[in-house]
Amino acid sequence: MASSLLRTLARTPANKSASRLLSRNLATTSVLRKPDTEAAQKTGFDYHTVEDLHGMTAHEILGGPSKDGPKEDTKMRHFTVNFGPQHPAAHGVLRMILELNGEEILRADPHIGLLHRGTEKLIEYKTYIQALPYFDRLDYVSMMTNELCYSLAVEKLLNVQVPERAQWIRTMFGEITRILNHLMAVLTHVMDVGGLTPFLWGFEEREKLMEFYERVSGARLHAAYVRPGGVAFDLPHGLLEDIHKWSTQFASRIDEIEEVVTGNRIWKERTIGIGPVTAKEALDYSFSGVMLRGSGVPWDLRKVAPYDKYSEVEFDIPIGKNGDCYDRYLCRVQEMRESLSIINQCLNKMPTGVVKVDDHKLTPPPRAMMKESMESLIHHFKLFSEGYSVPPGETYSAIEAPKGEMGVYLVSDGTNRPYRCSIRAPGFAHLAGSDFMMRHPSDADDIPLIYTDHMLADAVAIIGTMDLVFGEVDR
Repeated sequence: MASSLLRTLARTPANKSASRLLSRNLATTSVLRKPDTEAAQKTGFDYHTVEDLHGMTAHEILGGPSKDGPKEDTKMRHFTVNFGPQHPAAHGVLRMILELNGEEILRADPHIGLLHRGTEKLIEYKTYIQALPYFDRLDYVSMMTNELCYSLAVEKLLNVQVPERAQWIRTMFGEITRILNHLMAVLTHVMDVGGLTPFLWGFEEREKLMEFYERVSGARLHAAYVRPGGVAFDLPHGLLEDIHKWSTQFASRIDEIEEVVTGNRIWKERTIGIGPVTAKEALDYSFSGVMLRGSGVPWDLRKVAPYDKYSEVEFDIPIGKNGDCYDRYLCRVQEMRESLSIINQCLNKMPTGVVKVDDHKLTPPPRAMMKESMESLIHHFKLFSEGYSVPPGETYSAIEAPKGEMGVYLVSDGTNRPYRCSIRAPGFAHLAGSDFMMRHPSDADDIPLIYTDHMLADAVAIIGTMDLVFGEVDR
């Protein structure tokens, strides 16, 4: 039945024509054909073979080799493209409108707000304890440093002194968070320009650090561990030994990543001379962190305005020289080594004692005490239902977060809720400088001659070097 049907189809005229088409040889040479219609002949374009086009400029193709330039209806125009928010290199929900001349970037217009959640306004309706988890969700790669910035502001208004052990724990986990952030920043930056291997190596180390987060707070991401008055819990048994074991091998992991990336020819071509920022420009745009130190400004709040136990540890501030993407990469790698040194110092100097202030109106009492004392049970209930009142006043607390200066301006009206909480996110200022970084003029007096105008592919490298997280940019 099937064979007879095929024979019937083969005898149809349509199949005969199809077989003739399939039997023709494919053409391997280009043929010059004049336009058939009158409308096409009126466009004024000169028709050329493919071989002729290889030696012609865009203006010659569009308007012909005329002394007066291209024809009026064939002039080249700039065009705009949307970069993101679905682009894999947008690092979240960045939408950037790029004005291009071919591949050259003429203007970059970042659009923000796609992750705006009204954090500052929401905090005004929460108690001081309830407001803490909002800070985990700002820069969700550097969670504990956000909590620390807010906790320092509340402690200033309350005028309380945090116990020694809690300050050392905060300092140690602040540097663990810095390594977490820089691993993410460096490795995703490398992956954006084509290197996948270091990304896989580094995320194995990040997983170990996330395990430390989980063991100390119960959460891998949003820890809510650093709280006003100290930290939520004491360190579990054996954690310090495990952190020490990890720290002894992490330096060699950094060496392995640098061996693949730092001297790589492709990586250097994609980052050296890309996104240059002078020291004056960095200060004018309120850059901070690596974006400022990469331009040669030795500014680090852990040194100039130390908090917790940073005044009792020794570390260096790595700074760049050229202010380009490559220098900022080197600064982040060296900062991971310095953070490792600070972690080892914290392990050696970690004292014993309590980890929160001994005032049960500010910090919850131990669970065992609540089973024996009715007063402790009442303190616990009122603390988490009503919170505590903070004396009237205002303060600004700033820390050296992994991305730059993280600041919290806190205003109290004497109630159990903040009257105003304004957040200074470092990524917001860095994104504001994306326009001048992407279209940097190559003939500026203070820019070395090696720098050239940036192309479309360089936008990915520049966005990666800013280390953006839109939880803090949009808030």
